[in-house]
Amino acid sequence: MTTTTRPTQARTKTMTRDDHHVIQAFGQERKLPIALSAAACKKSVENLNQLLADTMTLRDMYKKHHWQVTGPNFYSLHLLFDKHFGEQVELVDGIAERVMMLGGVSIAMAQDVAETSIIPRPPRGRESAEAQIDRLLKAHEAVLEEARAMARDAAKVGDDGTNDLIVSDVIRTNEMQVWFLAEHVSGAHK
Repeated sequence: MTTTTRPTQARTKTMTRDDHHVIQAFGQERKLPIALSAAACKKSVENLNQLLADTMTLRDMYKKHHWQVTGPNFYSLHLLFDKHFGEQVELVDGIAERVMMLGGVSIAMAQDVAETSIIPRPPRGRESAEAQIDRLLKAHEAVLEEARAMARDAAKVGDDGTNDLIVSDVIRTNEMQVWFLAEHVSGAHK
């Protein structure tokens, strides 16, 4: 049996962060000719990066549960979780690209997502299908609550592109996924 070891100190030194090649700092927006004020872009970038972190967390929860689901509904949930994972992947890409269109820098790395997300981290261990669904429903609710507020913020500053992305893609996709999940649990979230 082989054991896994962490990188040695010498190897770790070559893997350290190297910021001297950064061409745009995170949290700084560059002005693009998209007919939006710098303040509108900044607010939308901040909101979208939060939404991105939470969507990435939800996406990863779906993959975790896809791998670890068990029980009498294994096959249908295994497929459903994977389908929802794929839909969340599309949302992640759309949100990150919108951040970049607004002149921002999108959040991208797992450790940054973990530090930013408002969604509680699931346990490493395997949970029952019911617990997985409950955890996913709560995560969706958090995403939907913040998405609705962020869509209103975008509308207030005239950022129709962000508003449309959030309403047409994020909210509608998450609502549909909630419906599919809730139907697997009788009496879920009445």
